[in-house]
Amino acid sequence: MIKKIFILSISVTLLSSCVTRRLYNELDAQLQDCNAELLRMTQESERLAANNLVLDEDLISTRENLAVTIADRDRLQNELSQLAVNYESLEKNSDSAIKAEIARLNKVKAELDEKSLRINELESKLAAQDANLNRLKNSLSKALFAFEGNGLTVEMKNGKVYVSMENKLLFDSGSWVVSKDGKVAVEELGKVLAQNPDISILIEGHTDNDKIIGTLQGGISSNWDLSTKRATAIVTILEQTSGIDKKNLTAAGRSEYAPIAPNSSPDDKAKNRRIEVILTPKLDEISKMLNEI
Repeated sequence: MIKKIFILSISVTLLSSCVTRRLYNELDAQLQDCNAELLRMTQESERLAANNLVLDEDLISTRENLAVTIADRDRLQNELSQLAVNYESLEKNSDSAIKAEIARLNKVKAELDEKSLRINELESKLAAQDANLNRLKNSLSKALFAFEGNGLTVEMKNGKVYVSMENKLLFDSGSWVVSKDGKVAVEELGKVLAQNPDISILIEGHTDNDKIIGTLQGGISSNWDLSTKRATAIVTILEQTSGIDKKNLTAAGRSEYAPIAPNSSPDDKAKNRRIEVILTPKLDEISKMLNEI
């Protein structure tokens, strides 16, 4: 463009002498336009150069930012890879821990199920035992009905059956020889006990707190001796009953030290002078089951 303008300027000079005034003016106007266009293009070139410089600076900044971004990306990829390794390791360890815990829980559950089964069996046996004791109590009440209310009671408590007979039903005062009516009562008791061979039979002799003055027949000088001899007299009758295992019999004297009344009146003292027959089911099998739980 600049070359064209230069050639045109020379041509105007050479031809100015031979061209008309009108043509000269036209050419001069074109020259002015070309000069204006040259100025505009020069300014545009300078502006473009300035813009190019800014673009170069932006490109440099962008490349720097890109490098930082790439570094961040690489760092994040490394962190992600490490996390993946850690997660895989944790997952493996977690699987092992979970499996171990599940195995432990299964073992505990199996032990619990076994204990629950044993407890159910034990509860079933205890229930059956209570039912047997209740039947025994009813049988004794029926057999001894004629003596109940006459110093004889039958009751069930604490998993045992208690037959309590006041001494007035069994013995004369100060004696350990069983009376006729008392022997009938003990024999009726023995008939029922003979039908229950798995029952332990404890016969306890009890007295009031009156001290023995002097010596009773047979050289007895204390309530200990008297209570023991009376208990032994009952055992002697029971052991003669067919069907009673003598190994199930025990005689014990409690003297005055297990009263059921305060010994403050004749009636209360009469209640304390008694024979108690305590019937206990054998607990060997139940004790074994309890030890196994």
